[in-house]
Amino acid sequence: MARGENSESHGSGNWVGTIDGSAATAYEGTSYRLALAFPSDYPYKPPKVRFETPCFHPNVDNHGNICLDILQDKWSSAYDVRTILLSIQSLLGEPNNDSPLNTQAAALWANQEEFRKMVEKLYKPA
Repeated sequence: MARGENSESHGSGNWVGTIDGSAATAYEGTSYRLALAFPSDYPYKPPKVRFETPCFHPNVDNHGNICLDILQDKWSSAYDVRTILLSIQSLLGEPNNDSPLNTQAAALWANQEEFRKMVEKLYKPA
C-alpha cells in the first residue's frame, strides 16, 4: 500500500507519505514514512522526497535521500503523489545497482538472506 497526505505540521507544500514493503521482498512486513517537499513550481519540477524511517537500500543514503530517475531527469508533470510513492515502493524490491547511494547495500544485495538481516537490524518503525 502507498498513501500520502498533506501535513499541516510540515507546512502547506509538504506532505507525508507511507509505503509498505512488498511481499516476497526483503522489505515484506515493513512500513516506511517519507517526507515530500513540493517546490513552488510543482508540477513542473519534482518534489524532494526522502525517507523519514531509516531504510537500508542501494538507492537510499544514510540521510534518507533517494536516487530515483523520476525524481530527477525523468520527471514528468503528469506524475502525482500516488505515482511517486508507488515508484519508490517498486524501487524497494528492484533497486538500480548501477547508481547506488549506499554502496554497502548494493554490495550486499546479491545475498538476499544477509541483506534481509541488515534491513531488519536497521529498521525502526515510525
